[in-house]
Amino acid sequence: MSGRNAAPVFTLVGRVDCHLCETMHEQLQSYLGSGAPVIEILDVDRDPDLKRRFGHKVPVLMLDGEVVCFGRFDRAEVERLTRARA
Repeated sequence: MSGRNAAPVFTLVGRVDCHLCETMHEQLQSYLGSGAPVIEILDVDRDPDLKRRFGHKVPVLMLDGEVVCFGRFDRAEVERLTRARA
């Protein structure tokens, strides 16, 4: 769990050649703006645990290890969870 002043850690679980994954990544980058924290990208097909957990539910966006949304970028939920951690 991150401390109050720690930068949030965003993780995007997706797969190669996934249009929805690319779109969610672009929308997250746009939301975060320049100077944003690094977005960790994980390939669901390269990790058996992720594949078992998420399978075809990609893309999945996590914040500090907690699932925020999957399939489509949920700006309102990202804002809510980001505010809650501030």
